Amino acid sequence: MTDTRRVDDAELAELVQRLTDAVVIADAEGTIAFWNEAAAALFGWSADEAVGQSLDLIIPERLRGRHWDGYHRVMATGVSDYGTRLLEVPALSKDERRLSIGFTITLLHHGDGSVRGIAAVIRDETERWQQRREVQAELERLRAATPS
Repeated sequence: MTDTRRVDDAELAELVQRLTDAVVIADAEGTIAFWNEAAAALFGWSADEAVGQSLDLIIPERLRGRHWDGYHRVMATGVSDYGTRLLEVPALSKDERRLSIGFTITLLHHGDGSVRGIAAVIRDETERWQQRREVQAELERLRAATPS
């Protein structure tokens, strides 16, 4: 016989809190509502420091305008490409170290279907980004050294 026991809310909350991927949940205005242990390890801000703050906490200043344009559009329309596609972007840590992160999102809805926020599952892609950059530079160097 198959065990049909459902996972309860407390078990799900523990799972999300203890995932090795960072999980950040923000409301429709972009205020952080949840920040798991992996987010604290990745970005350096504790949950107590991050919850209640704007997502600007981790967004490089030069990218904030573009971020907020897209964020507000998604909140208004309920449509995003990043639920099924990985987005790779720069981010900032508490100590102002530049990171490259990859993430997907899930939109959170009110009972009436309107968007109430967003949950992002985030991984540190800094090392892989650097490796890709080095490979690209080597390819360019080899192309330049190869006679046409």
